[in-house]
Amino acid sequence: MQGDLGQEFRQEMERLVEQLRESIPETIRRIDERPALRAGAAEALADFKRPLAEQGSGAAATIERLIELNEKAGGNVVGPKCFHFVIGGSTPASLGADLLATAYEAVTYTWILSPTGVEMELQALDWLKELFGLPASWSGIMVTGATMANFVCLAAGRQWWGEQHGFDVSETGLAGLPQMPVLTSGFVHAATLKCLATQGIGRGNVQQFRRDDFGRLDLDGMKAALEALDGKPAMVIVNAGEVNAGEFDPVPEMIDLARQHNCWIHVDGAFGLFARISPRTEHFVKGVERADSVTVDGHKWLNVPYDSGYAFVRDYGLMARAFRYSADYLPDENDARPTLGAIGPESSRRARGFAVWATLEAYGREGQVRLVEHCLDIAQHCARNVREASDLELMNDPQLNIVAFRYNPGGMSDEELDRLNERLGQAVIDDGRFLVGTSKIGARTVFRPAFSNWRTRTEDIDGFTAVIQQLGARIAPN
Repeated sequence: MQGDLGQEFRQEMERLVEQLRESIPETIRRIDERPALRAGAAEALADFKRPLAEQGSGAAATIERLIELNEKAGGNVVGPKCFHFVIGGSTPASLGADLLATAYEAVTYTWILSPTGVEMELQALDWLKELFGLPASWSGIMVTGATMANFVCLAAGRQWWGEQHGFDVSETGLAGLPQMPVLTSGFVHAATLKCLATQGIGRGNVQQFRRDDFGRLDLDGMKAALEALDGKPAMVIVNAGEVNAGEFDPVPEMIDLARQHNCWIHVDGAFGLFARISPRTEHFVKGVERADSVTVDGHKWLNVPYDSGYAFVRDYGLMARAFRYSADYLPDENDARPTLGAIGPESSRRARGFAVWATLEAYGREGQVRLVEHCLDIAQHCARNVREASDLELMNDPQLNIVAFRYNPGGMSDEELDRLNERLGQAVIDDGRFLVGTSKIGARTVFRPAFSNWRTRTEDIDGFTAVIQQLGARIAPN
């Protein structure tokens, strides 16, 4: 039976190659024209769930079904009209490389499984350190995204904090130790809080120093709290890029303050670290190289396929101790050939480095600068549209790639406008031509389109603001 199955699958694979030769190019060519979200997606999936069949339908029919489902109900998040969350596109080189990573089934746990995959990842990480102005001596690891990148950096910081108390917390845990002080601004991201919760530090243990209801940093309050610790170790989290309006913590001032005390300094730069690339915005992240750890996402502004995030840590030893992973059948932890699965949370690792290496090799520093500045220009174009419209209101001057605004036809209170914009947000999702979300700045409900895709054009922005106005006029009270 084994031989029969092998022959059957080899023949099916040959047919699949021919099938994909037609379907993949067609899918890629139509990215620009597909809507951001198909209207009626829920209805298209109404009969999707069913019991597992005894006899399968075969690869060809299954792939056709998959394509059909995505045409009817798939989100086009890499297209030019998706502004939700902060999602980039895929450069041609990165998309091609990612397809090859799957075709090669490259596994990058350790060097002997994929020498090319491991070396590509390490080379790409070195290039990223150059791009972001981080010290060459720092260590890095590729993970699924900013959440797991934060997990790596915070785990290294927790390891440092334990060792300051004379404990190896990766061995003994946190029991019996004092509560770990974590200080940040109101811009802290939910992903950071998730990581702190899963590492036994706790969301409720985070001290947020706010000087307004938006969450901007109260530097004097943080200074007083650090002084009260009287030299005890603590963690300071700097937020380089806030998700509702694209603002930044005062990076140099926070790092200066933390360096006067016994602190692990972590910079969450999921998308904001890309400000370092353009002379127009590099001042927002001045001094990040003086931190102890930094995170950034590639599937945002690097425009590589999901999922791709990077953790950079000053001290390799802390990563190695925090994520120690050894067994008799595994490579020795002192082996000269790299075992990336032993310095991060994932042991099963696909070759994310293929796409990262390829896009950096293909387009270089200049190409990344052009991509970032294209998105900066797109954001400013959107802000101009909002300023010039009588029924749109800019809620915060855009500093990077997020434009916070609301629909405001006039004659309504802030509370009424909040309810109207919440309804309008759902109407835009239901409409499907554009994908964008609402959020809050203080108490106010806002739209917060984020632009980080090379595909997005000024005409897409013009169409987007027009749709907001059309749907807003339709649902606003007379």
